[in-house]
Amino acid sequence: MSTLNVDHIRSFLAVLENGSFTAAAQALGVRQSTVSGHIARLELALDRSLLMRDTHRVAPTPDGQALIGFAREVLEAHDRLRAFFSPGGLRGRIRLGVSEDYTLSALAHVLARFAERHPSVDLQLTVGLSRTLYQGYDAGELDVIFCKRRRGDPRGELAWAEELIWAGRPGFVPNPELPLPLVLYPPPSMTRTLALNALDAAGRPWRIACTSGSLMGVRAAVEAGLGIAPHSARVMPPGLAPIPTLAGLPPIGDVEFVVLGPGRQHAVATALQETILASSAELQAVPEV
Repeated sequence: MSTLNVDHIRSFLAVLENGSFTAAAQALGVRQSTVSGHIARLELALDRSLLMRDTHRVAPTPDGQALIGFAREVLEAHDRLRAFFSPGGLRGRIRLGVSEDYTLSALAHVLARFAERHPSVDLQLTVGLSRTLYQGYDAGELDVIFCKRRRGDPRGELAWAEELIWAGRPGFVPNPELPLPLVLYPPPSMTRTLALNALDAAGRPWRIACTSGSLMGVRAAVEAGLGIAPHSARVMPPGLAPIPTLAGLPPIGDVEFVVLGPGRQHAVATALQETILASSAELQAVPEV
């Protein structure tokens, strides 16, 4: 099989989408003979007949029908690649919302690379809790969000999943005879829900010792010894430590981090999403302290 040409594939889809060689040529801004040549060379490269032609219509052959899905994926990947690496070709404004959990990671370096690659894009950053970011996205106030996946919400591309553990002040071991003191975000926090569900399933009594709407507030309360909190197993800040397993606390479970955007038709958002997803290993690295 010969190497396939993206322009030939684009012409093939244009013929089917526009219903004729003439209309496809008009849509692509080329001559009809060019489209005909592209189809002929594509059929030669694949050694398959792809289109059935008569005086009234053009229809795909069985092999042509099988090619449609592949062709669309190839063109989408090609266009995304061109947009991603285009030197200054992307322009406009993109409003990015990022979970507080990862402001201490390598995110700044990732966004700096994006800005260097696309200097004509105005990047506006909002940092907050995941629930707030979802609200902003659903209200049209944010274009792309990078945060924990909301329970029951299938949207977004998975960046990674990570384990949550119980974190407290170093050396803190909860008294098993007393309700477990908790430091949590207010509802409908995802980590709060996971933590309380795990404790209820294990039959472990608990009490809310402190509620804070910010990551720094939760960490300060835990560091002060007011209680313990569910936290990422990898990104443990100074002043906090995992609760020892001898405390017998139930596992909390995993949380998924996703990137959610408006779709592939938005070239700037697509380039930003691809940058974040391609940098997932870097973003998961434990920051130096």
